[in-house]
Amino acid sequence: MFARAPFFADLPAPTPAVRLRAETAADEAAREALLDAAMGPNRRRKSSEAIRRDRLPAEGLSLVAESDAGELLGTVRLWNVAAGARSGEPVPALLLGPLVVSSCCEGLGIGSALMRRAVAESRWRGHAAIVLVGDAPFYERFGFGADMAADLVMPGPFERHRLLGLALRDGALAGAAGLIVPTGLPASRALAA
Repeated sequence: MFARAPFFADLPAPTPAVRLRAETAADEAAREALLDAAMGPNRRRKSSEAIRRDRLPAEGLSLVAESDAGELLGTVRLWNVAAGARSGEPVPALLLGPLVVSSCCEGLGIGSALMRRAVAESRWRGHAAIVLVGDAPFYERFGFGADMAADLVMPGPFERHRLLGLALRDGALAGAAGLIVPTGLPASRALAA
């Protein structure tokens, strides 16, 4: 990977050349290994996972960061959801997550680059809003805030202060209240295709 011999320990680690690209089916094993290493064995028990389970990510919104040697260094996916309802109608949005960067590359800006690209791609594809469960100090720099998701809830336990929202269009989350539920295509559709 990017290990250094002890006698070079005082030198800064070289930053790997990184390329952001769309995820492909060939990335699955490396992505799953990266997620397991970063999030541990209980990652599939999270409330966000209940929304993602047996669903396909939103079209064109599965991204990876790859080294110039072809090593997967980071991943982010977005999922179609209804962010509660407004006036009885579901509020279309995306659920972002998980965002993970390899421990060998933490602090190099890969997570931020993936976030900027994910938000830009979402906006370019015409989506109105994004919600996520994460650390506010990191996500606030991309425009996310707890106030936008104040009246939304996740299925199962979650930490209220970590539920954040971002309106990609003015007012997209205004008045949205209730349970965040999946609306994306079932994963079984991929098998049938």
